[in-house]
Amino acid sequence: MMLIIVLCINSEFIYSSSEKIRMKRIGLLGCGAIGTQIAIAIDTGIIPAKLTHIFDDDKSKSTLLESKLKNKPTIVENVHLLSSNPVDLVVEAASQDAVSDNALSILQNRKDLVIMSSGALLDESVFEIISDACKELKKTVYLPSGAISGIDALKAVRDELDSVVLTTTKHPDSLRGAKFFNDFKIDLDQINEKSTIFEGTANEAVRLFPKNINVSALLSLSGLGSHETIVKIVADPETKKNTHEIFASGKFGQITTKIENVPDSNNPRTSRLAILSAIETIKSICTSDIKIGT
Repeated sequence: MMLIIVLCINSEFIYSSSEKIRMKRIGLLGCGAIGTQIAIAIDTGIIPAKLTHIFDDDKSKSTLLESKLKNKPTIVENVHLLSSNPVDLVVEAASQDAVSDNALSILQNRKDLVIMSSGALLDESVFEIISDACKELKKTVYLPSGAISGIDALKAVRDELDSVVLTTTKHPDSLRGAKFFNDFKIDLDQINEKSTIFEGTANEAVRLFPKNINVSALLSLSGLGSHETIVKIVADPETKKNTHEIFASGKFGQITTKIENVPDSNNPRTSRLAILSAIETIKSICTSDIKIGT
């Protein structure tokens, strides 16, 4: 017997010949560059879901986003209203502070959560609170792999890892505004050749570059045990890409990955791949299909 499926993008339901399946309802926390692309992916049917509610601390951003969408979501006035409404999934695309301040209440409102600002979870107290809430409330937090590759492999060998080193190379303009430059008086305009400006732990990198280096947090959160990820940040005035090189070694052998990302046209601090990874993660959550990797 042939199963006929019709996807109704502008409807709240996906219809099949045998059943009616309600599309997942999504609330969006953060309406900047990443949040906007996720919203557009939902609005155009790339993600088979319904964006029902949005919130941003800067209401002008949520208003601007709403104006770009064919299917208009409701703009709410605070995060509590976002997660207390009948949504199935909240997608955070705002900031590490937004995660620290709101993740627990979102989970307590019985909503699953996608976190883009994974650096917040390197704070052990934040991680433990969210982890405990997931177990107690039987909810799930998803961390997209973002702008790097090799996360599945690192998770597989986590018990046999000895060391992990991440080297990130970006144009100086992509690093502007980071907290790092408040303490270390480096003039980015004076960098005329490839220069290492930072080397330290993932925790330090995420604290000093909160909008630039969430990939280092994701590496640490992949399960490295007592072995801290070492991060090197390189400013290169000649590059037009965001490059992440990972070298991991241990009893299992070695893993080496390198990815050269094109910066997002709307936000040079963010790699285009990070946005595509978020879209793919949410799409996977919203569909029943064969799952390849995580």
